[in-house]
Amino acid sequence: MKVSFLVLMLGLPALAIAASDPDASFYKSAAEGGIAEVEAGQLAQEKGNSQQVKDFGAMMVKDHSAANEKLKTLASSKNVTLPSSPSVGQMASKTKLKVLSGDTFDKSYVKGQIDAHRQTIALFRKEISSGQDADAKAFATATLPTVRAHLKAINAIAADMGIKTE
Repeated sequence: MKVSFLVLMLGLPALAIAASDPDASFYKSAAEGGIAEVEAGQLAQEKGNSQQVKDFGAMMVKDHSAANEKLKTLASSKNVTLPSSPSVGQMASKTKLKVLSGDTFDKSYVKGQIDAHRQTIALFRKEISSGQDADAKAFATATLPTVRAHLKAINAIAADMGIKTE
């Protein structure tokens, strides 16, 4: 599952959000990624072949749901409207996962989670280093250790499954 942090729509609402908060693209990307993680985690719980994948999916639902709620509260306080769905690329990745089963599903999910978490770490590190909104930076700083722990966990699952991660 390749996570894309591209802008979903370039319409007037997106321009209005960007004008009101210099870190709006961070909020939007973080929200899309969080929603995608919850949806993919639910899919992993339903379709996962191994217990490790099912358990990781459950952790994604729990942890990313909590982070999504914190992000919603924070964005609301800034009058930033968050997307209510993943990006087009993230939705396409989920659609691809839906048709897979067994070990093929597990391997595709694991590889996608490695990519997604690497991209999320890069997004959060960028916000921490160059973001202008102190609250967004604080959210990224507070959430980054959890995202790193997720990457470590999914890398361990990949190693157990014989999946090369580089």
